[in-house]
Order: sequence, then structure tokens, then C-alpha cells
Amino acid sequence: MARYTGPRTKIARKFKEPIFGSDKYLERKNYPPGQHGQSKRRGKLSEYGMQLQEKQKAKYTYGVLERQFKKLFLKAASRKGMTGQNLIKLIESRLDNVVFRLGIAPTRAAARQLVSHRHILVNGKIANIPSMLLVPGDIVAVRERSQALEVITNSLAGRTNAYPWLEWDANLMSGKFMNYPEREEVPENINEQAIVELYSK
Repeated sequence: MARYTGPRTKIARKFKEPIFGSDKYLERKNYPPGQHGQSKRRGKLSEYGMQLQEKQKAKYTYGVLERQFKKLFLKAASRKGMTGQNLIKLIESRLDNVVFRLGIAPTRAAARQLVSHRHILVNGKIANIPSMLLVPGDIVAVRERSQALEVITNSLAGRTNAYPWLEWDANLMSGKFMNYPEREEVPENINEQAIVELYSK
């Protein structure tokens, strides 16, 4: 499957934000990449450019391809409520993202790999589709024979973030997707309204 495998700092510098996590190189070079990165004469982004940039930022942050992203947007638009907030709720309910949020994996890319390699259970059954959308009440657990994997134990040892829409049981190495998160609970700096406006053109 097509995934971005290039330099992550270059993308983070493009958005001037550590969208892939803490990045010492971004802190040192907090200007866009390329030979004109430090130029003060860089053209101001148009409204369309800003909207497109927000969509690209969301796609890179969550590791979602254009086709998947468009499907999520259409699903969000068909639900009651604000489309932008529905989009964030749906994208946060993806299995790979929940595995990352629970602390089972250090990054979303690592979470996607753990799911693809059949190390994760959903409601007691092996789930190997990272884009699977969870619903409130679903239980995500580490497969028993995978609980000693170094990448998982190291990630859980450094687990610091606790999210109010997720419940973690360290003894069972499982977590519960309690409910869809409210927008203010999601820490990602994404302007979802700009994405809605872009797709509405």
C-alpha cells in the first residue's frame, strides 16, 4: 500500500509543527525546507492554499491516504452534527490511531504495523485492518503471545498520555474505546473547518 516513507522532518518543517512527535531538527530549523525556506519574500498563501495545507497536515498526521480521507469526510458529512467535528471523531476511532493513543505503539506508523502483523485483538478477535473504525464499547487488546514484544513493552513503559475517551487496563494489556472524543479533547492542531470548506468547493 502506498505510504509516505520519506524524511519526516521535511514534512514537519513544511507545516512548522512537530506533527510526527518531538523533533530536535525541527527545533533547530523551524523554517520551511528548500533553498527558499528562509526567504522573507515567500508568497502569502491563498485561502485555497491554507485549506489544502490543513487537509495535507491531517493526512500526514494520521497516516491516511486521499481516498480513505475522502471516504471518512463523506461519512462525517452524512452524520448529524458539525461535519468537521464528526471527521475528527471518525479519524480518531481508527484502530491504528487507538492503538497509538493507548500507548501500545510509539507512533501511528508502528501501530499500523502491529495491527497488520496480527498482534492486536478487537473484542477478542484478531484484527489486521488498521483503518477499521471502532465504536464505543469496543475492547482493544494485545494478543497474548505478542505481549512480550520489545516494541510494545518499551512503548507501554513510556506511556504518559491518558485520554478521557479511552480506558486502559495494564494487567490485561487491553483498552476500552469509551466514546467518541470531543474536539477540545483531541490535542492535534488541525483546523477541520478549513477542510470542510475545501471539500465544499
